Amino acid sequence: MKSKNILIIGVIIVVAMFGILFLSNSGKQNTDTGTKFGSSSQKLIPVDSITHGHGLAVDVENSNNVYIATHHGLFLLKNDKDLYQVGDSDDDYMGFSPNAKNAKVFFTSGHPKTGGNIGLEESEDGGFTWKHVSDGPGGPVDFHAMSVSPANPNLIYGWFQGKLYRTSDRGTTWETFPTEIVFTSLVSDPKDENIVYATTPQGQGVVVSKNKGQNWEVLSDELKGGIVSSLAINLQDNQKMLTFSEKLGGLGKTTDGGKTWQKITADFDGGKVLFIAFAKQNPNIVYALTHLNTIYKSTDEANTWSKIR
Repeated sequence: MKSKNILIIGVIIVVAMFGILFLSNSGKQNTDTGTKFGSSSQKLIPVDSITHGHGLAVDVENSNNVYIATHHGLFLLKNDKDLYQVGDSDDDYMGFSPNAKNAKVFFTSGHPKTGGNIGLEESEDGGFTWKHVSDGPGGPVDFHAMSVSPANPNLIYGWFQGKLYRTSDRGTTWETFPTEIVFTSLVSDPKDENIVYATTPQGQGVVVSKNKGQNWEVLSDELKGGIVSSLAINLQDNQKMLTFSEKLGGLGKTTDGGKTWQKITADFDGGKVLFIAFAKQNPNIVYALTHLNTIYKSTDEANTWSKIR
């Protein structure tokens, strides 16, 4: 009888411990502030501000949502007001480029939070999770300038340590082209996969290659002699571009593929525009990210701007 009582007490203790553990785990789930989508790793975590913005892309399917690559992971600004961190990765995404034909696919490069270089990474679920694609030749590389071709998403460019890197198979194999030009950003033409543009901090302004990065020439004398920090191309009309140029004294627009430029009066509260992104669905909508980590939006193809963050 005594041993039977001991057994019953033991069962009661085990059941009680299981109940405590269950309640504890339930409490952790209930206190998660992230908005979950499908699994525990797919969550949007509310954040207060942007720090160290390194890239900008408008959602391919929703022109009111914009992605910001940062020093502390990927952020999403929804409907111009609600800011979230996408997933729980806080790696430093120095290079960032979307697949213009698939809203869920992004490519990135930079630094893991543990140090070193990332190489090339890809997300197929809208930035919630990432997989390693390639270290790159002699890598792992750290692309501070990177572009996925909207005309051919298998074609990706990156710039690292004085070389232009090019892959035609989404990062499996690479070609390299040494260059004396320093690139601050790379922008692929949305219609012609042979054409790629680059902004420079040197006197060239904006340069263009018409043979997939093998040779380069100055795009426009109007931009020469000053730093160009950003360039964006209308995804529906490749003759329309925006740039932020020292020579122009700020924001400029072209409607003839970069031959001539018109200055747009916009001061961005003293901020220098580092990234510009057209919306694919509605190219009248354009976003701009400044060095002050402020975000501006235009709904009339960059003629007027409003600060939204």
